[in-house]
Amino acid sequence: MQTFPSPEALRRLPAGVADVAIVFGTLVLLALIAQVGTGAFVRFQPPAVVPQIDLDPRNLPYYAARSTLRMFIALGFSTAFTLVYGYIASKSRWAERIMIPLLDILQSVPVLGFLSITVTGFIALFPGSLLGLEAASIFAIFTSQVWNMTFSFYQSLRTIPQELSEATTLYRLSAWQRFTQLEVPSAMVGLLWNAMMSFGGGWFFVAASEAISVLNQDYTLPGIGSYVEAAIRAEDLPKLGWALLTIALVIVLVDQLFWRPLIVWSDKFRLEQSAGMSVPESWLYDLLTTARIPRLLNSWLTPTRELLDRLLSALTRPQGVPLRDPERQQRQDRLLTQILLVVIGAILVWILNFITTTVGWGEVLLTFGLGILTLLRVALLLVLATVVWTPIGVAIGFNPQLARLLQPVVQFLAAFPANFIFPFATLFFIRAHISIEWGSIVLMSLGAQWYILFNSIAGAQSIPTDLREMAVDVGLRGWQRWRQLIIPGIFSAWVTGGVTASGGAWNASIVSEIVTWGSTTLTATGLGSYIAEATAVGDWPRITLGIGMMSLFVVGFNRLLWRRLYQLAEEKYHL
Repeated sequence: MQTFPSPEALRRLPAGVADVAIVFGTLVLLALIAQVGTGAFVRFQPPAVVPQIDLDPRNLPYYAARSTLRMFIALGFSTAFTLVYGYIASKSRWAERIMIPLLDILQSVPVLGFLSITVTGFIALFPGSLLGLEAASIFAIFTSQVWNMTFSFYQSLRTIPQELSEATTLYRLSAWQRFTQLEVPSAMVGLLWNAMMSFGGGWFFVAASEAISVLNQDYTLPGIGSYVEAAIRAEDLPKLGWALLTIALVIVLVDQLFWRPLIVWSDKFRLEQSAGMSVPESWLYDLLTTARIPRLLNSWLTPTRELLDRLLSALTRPQGVPLRDPERQQRQDRLLTQILLVVIGAILVWILNFITTTVGWGEVLLTFGLGILTLLRVALLLVLATVVWTPIGVAIGFNPQLARLLQPVVQFLAAFPANFIFPFATLFFIRAHISIEWGSIVLMSLGAQWYILFNSIAGAQSIPTDLREMAVDVGLRGWQRWRQLIIPGIFSAWVTGGVTASGGAWNASIVSEIVTWGSTTLTATGLGSYIAEATAVGDWPRITLGIGMMSLFVVGFNRLLWRRLYQLAEEKYHL
């Protein structure tokens, strides 16, 4: 059953109806952005008190709009960071040696850690304005979105089919032409799915990013996350229910008005030699392609775009022209190694001084043991998520009918902030007498498992249809089909999902190993609860130690496992 008009039906509408709808929708959107955005420019000077959250459900549309605007601003910055950082890391051998380990470290730092470090600076950057707190909140959401997208883009650039890379060299495309005509298009499907997952991950931490502690004073920004926090403190289940309904409506609207059209648009970037696969559909995308205004704007902008393209192409060398001679490369490698040794030595000296003068070695051993417990939870989560969600993701990616039915469902589940239902889970654990030591694994999985699912879907969709048809023709079935087609085809995407799911699980441990409902608090033994408790009392030495130990575990896990799997994907499992 078709809910929305088809492109053919839209084209039969009277001339200009689609254009009127687009103009009206654009004006409404701009008006909403202007109306909501003005709330970020009110005067604010610490230690002034930000007005408390009003639990009247009639305020929920405004609060939801404020949070959604922060999410999209953070997504814009995340996309720009991803394209620049991922490109540099994939192109420069010496830069990769620094940037990828740094990315591992940044991914391992909890959102609370970024907030604790940066919020004072943002307030100083915008004196006398609430914009400083808004910027701190957006930056915190940015840190929950960007790492997953960057890993996806970096890995896509490293696994571009060899024959396509050789073609760009043969035709002497400039670096800019290669970037716009090969690298970004080939990474688009995986990047889009990871952007959707990252957007959902941003909802997971929106509550923490809207309740900010600075200068021994708590400040709460208007938003759906802070509304939920206020409802939890008040133990008001009806108000919490209204908030959950509101966020569900926001997720559906964002999917229909933003993600669904992008999914349809990105389908043209699939590496296909067969036309046998059904394409996704979007009523808004059909409306945009039917209207005359987008085509008119495109024709106006074409000369400017072509001029910019020629300028950037002239400024970048064709691929295949060596930029450095081997001897210079060796000298740079030696210099880089020396710099890294000096930096690592300085860090080790600082760490030893920090431990001996503040926390002591006993506290270090305690946090290491807590880290082992959290690591076991993360490992168990990854195994279960892989066993459960990888087959489902492959089925969705391979079957257009199933994808059309289930993609909206999994997108909604992934985008829904799992910590919004933590209060109900806490009540269930209390009444069912379930230990939070095990229950925290379930809470962590609610936010982290979707990275495995989304990357499995993206990996399955990136397998060309002609290869799938060939596998059917030669009679590949069951485990043989998985071993010879599916696992090699999705391996790179699955590794990206595993890396980001692992990092997301470590980050989620802070809010899942200690949960609260009113005056009742359940605490699991682990590094996440250690950091959360230290943050609550403002114990900076313990906060620093906890974040540092978590970073050590994440980076070590990535170096020992995920980086080797990445190398295997680059050398063996790619087209």
